[in-house]
Amino acid sequence: MEHQTKLNGLVGPEESTRILGALQRGASRRDVLAMLTAGGMQAVLAGSIAGVATSAHAQTPRKGGRIKVAGAASGVGDTLDPAKQANHTDYIRGFTFYNGLTYLDGNLRAQPQLAEEFTTKDAKTWVFKLRRGVTFHDGKPLTPADVAFSLMRHKNPATGSRAKVLAEQFEEVSATGPNEVTIRLVAPNADLPAILGTYHFHIVKDGTTDFSAGIGTGPYKVKEFKPGVRSIAVRNESYWKTGRPYLDEIEYVGISDETARVNALLAGELDLIVQVNPRSIDRVNATGKHAVFETKGVSYTNLIMKRDGGPGGNPDFVAGMKLLFNREQMLKSIQLGRGVVANDQPIGPANPFYFKGLKQRAYDPEKAKWHLQKANLGSAAIPMVASSAATSSVEMALVLQHAARQAGVNLEVRNMPADGYWSQHWAKHPVSFGNVNTRPSADLALTLFFKSDAPWNEAGWKNEKFDQLLVAARAETDAAKRTQMYADMQVMVHNEGGIGIPMFLSSLDGHNKKVKGLSPIPLGGLMGSNFAEHVWLEA
Repeated sequence: MEHQTKLNGLVGPEESTRILGALQRGASRRDVLAMLTAGGMQAVLAGSIAGVATSAHAQTPRKGGRIKVAGAASGVGDTLDPAKQANHTDYIRGFTFYNGLTYLDGNLRAQPQLAEEFTTKDAKTWVFKLRRGVTFHDGKPLTPADVAFSLMRHKNPATGSRAKVLAEQFEEVSATGPNEVTIRLVAPNADLPAILGTYHFHIVKDGTTDFSAGIGTGPYKVKEFKPGVRSIAVRNESYWKTGRPYLDEIEYVGISDETARVNALLAGELDLIVQVNPRSIDRVNATGKHAVFETKGVSYTNLIMKRDGGPGGNPDFVAGMKLLFNREQMLKSIQLGRGVVANDQPIGPANPFYFKGLKQRAYDPEKAKWHLQKANLGSAAIPMVASSAATSSVEMALVLQHAARQAGVNLEVRNMPADGYWSQHWAKHPVSFGNVNTRPSADLALTLFFKSDAPWNEAGWKNEKFDQLLVAARAETDAAKRTQMYADMQVMVHNEGGIGIPMFLSSLDGHNKKVKGLSPIPLGGLMGSNFAEHVWLEA
């Protein structure tokens, strides 16, 4: 919008509005030039202003159009139930059809969404004032009962919520006015607004049991939803945000093969795709009609070694494998530098609680060999399960297999299909790979994947002291003490956790240059899955 601001400064807001209005009605640059010179303006100045006006108009979102978008995976387990959503495809659909009480901005700060404002005195009792005039897709007005149902259903074991471990902290959610909800927590948590801005806590109608219609308050309505095939979203004409969304329709499909995704983009069959391989960037850019949008270091692909059984039950195997990561070389050769070296700690450098004082674990094949021999694993092959669904995991597995061979360990790489990987293979084998998108807070990153009872505790690592520290850190209002607590937890995961994290990966989205409105939100691909209401098509 910088061009529009510049235009306002040159000719004033009224004249600026008149010129942009003419352009929106189909006027050309030459027509604008004629308008300005007819008013007595010098040709050189008029030419300059006409150029600024044309640029401003080009950046003004327009309504209409249809795009087809491809994610990297899809399967029969695809769901529109916010509680059960488990992968990028689900999250994208969640943000397309639903809203939360809050949302996360480009700095991962919680901003009001269905809540107009939120306040607390002690981080334990929170009051959320709901936005008036919001309706669900079927016309029902949003009420406090919808919010209470949406949040508290995660606590019910029968729901099977992926966010149950987070919802345990909700002691009570109650209506304290016609447009007011009060959330009382079991213990203080300063991060509550950020937690409520994540996909699992999207608001649904009170009493909903069938989610196949995806009835939410979001920017688009469900026209079609076929798990494992596609979804079609159509504009919600009654959306509470004035002027949004811009597109008429979004078709979303899953294409597991990256080459197929890129080929379809370049052939004009797709307009927007996730997870472009760094090796495809030059190919995409070479057309002149397509581009790659990079968001720095927003996810990690991790080696999962189950601590509760198999070779990972032996701490020497875990220690040895972590020492076999040649991190700088992997970043350079696998990601072509599109990312940041990591240190087996799940909090990334962009997070304010990232512990940069943790000594970098170096590539040390000799020390790795010592640990692996001590683990006494025998000569039988150890399966290591990877898939293109977990970004770059197949390449990482092959590098590790080679390094392990030098250390006398026989790793057998099993490359599984991307479709169904997350439901059928992820964290279900003694040694496998996962892929985790950045979480908006340190508490979320650690709670979801490392708390002893977390359903996504990939490695089955249990540590009572870690769990106690995690809960204590939420309530700690002294910033220095809280920082130290998060540092201690990162050290514990680094030293004892069954997770190897060699690098933080950039997110690379490919798009037709006519697709506008993409901006970086450091939570993974396609604006942290939340692109639907922001993007628009250039005429």
